Amino acid sequence: MLVNGKPGNLISIRDRGLLYGDGVFRTLRASLGQALNWPMHYQKLQHDCTALGIASPDFKLLSIELNDLLELHPNGVFKVIVTRGEGTRGYAPDVTAGASHIWDVLPFPDYPVDWSSAGVIVRLCQVRLGFQPRLAGIKHLNRLENVLAASELGNSDVAEGLLMDALDNVIEGTRSNLFLVKQGALFTPELTRCGVAGVQRDRVIEWARRNDIPMQIRKIKIEELMDADELFLVNSIMVLWPIRTLEGRCWSNFPVATTIRHYLEGVDG
Repeated sequence: MLVNGKPGNLISIRDRGLLYGDGVFRTLRASLGQALNWPMHYQKLQHDCTALGIASPDFKLLSIELNDLLELHPNGVFKVIVTRGEGTRGYAPDVTAGASHIWDVLPFPDYPVDWSSAGVIVRLCQVRLGFQPRLAGIKHLNRLENVLAASELGNSDVAEGLLMDALDNVIEGTRSNLFLVKQGALFTPELTRCGVAGVQRDRVIEWARRNDIPMQIRKIKIEELMDADELFLVNSIMVLWPIRTLEGRCWSNFPVATTIRHYLEGVDG
C-alpha cells in the first residue's frame, strides 16, 4: 500500500475521505505485471475528480507508482483512491487543501471458475438508489447504498444483487454494470441520475459500436430483464458474468455474452 507515494497504511483522522466520503476511487486488474486498461481507469478517475472539484494526481506520477507496485505484485486487484485531503471541521471544503492519493493491492477474489461461463444467480435488492444527478456516474467514496444492498444477499450462492431507483428503473449491480440482449441488440441502463459508469461498461459499448451491433442506453424496467434473451454483468475484476437465474427466471445459453467476454479478456484497452 502507498499513501501519497510512500509505503504505509495510515492517513490522518481529519482526511475528508474518511470523514465524509469526499473522494473517488477506481479498481483495476493486474495480470503478469500489466495493469489492464490503466489509461481508461485514469481517465475515469480524472473525470470524477474534476466533477467534484478535487485536484487529480498526474497520470505520469500515478503510473510510476503503479509500475513500482507491479514489480512487487504482478497479479492482483489494484485500487487507487483520491481524497480531497485533510480539512477542518465542517462540510465546506478548504480550497487550499491538497488532495491525497492511496494505492491498495489485494489478491484476486476466489470466485467459482464456472461463473464466467455457466452464469450466476442474481437477485433484486430492496435498497433503492437515490437521485443525485451531480454524482451520477461518479465512483465516489460514499457507497453506503451498495453496502446495504450487498448485505441483503446473504447466501454465498447469490453472486450479485441488482439495484433499482425510486421509479423502478433498473440501474446496476451492487458492484457491476448491467447489460441485456434482445433480438441481437444490446441495452444498458442510463446513469443520468444515479449509478456508476465503469470502464468495462464503456468497453462493451465500444465493442458494439465497432461491430455495428445495435446499442441503446436508456431507462430499463424489470419486466424487460425477465423478457431478455441474455443478461450479463461486467466490472474490471469479474470481467463478465452471464446471469443464469434472476427472481425465478432462468437462462442457459449465452452466445453474445460469451463473445463479449472473450473480447474483454483478450484486448487490453
